[in-house]
Amino acid sequence: MIMHPMGPTQLLLIAAVVLVLFGRGKVSSMMGEVGIGIRAFKKGLQEGAKAEALTPTAAQVDRKDLIQEHHHGSAFT
Repeated sequence: MIMHPMGPTQLLLIAAVVLVLFGRGKVSSMMGEVGIGIRAFKKGLQEGAKAEALTPTAAQVDRKDLIQEHHHGSAFT
């Protein structure tokens, strides 16, 4: 069975059926909730990227330890 992409006529028909079933007010409030969810998701991605940028990598931590050992002498001597 070959699936064809939906054209504008099919999308309008689906939109009309949704409007009839749920009513304009319900569809409007659902779209508002979807928008809020998308904004919250984007904000979470941005906050995650900021936190990731601030967190040192293992290589950076190892390098910092090596520099401190070099300046203060090795703990094994």
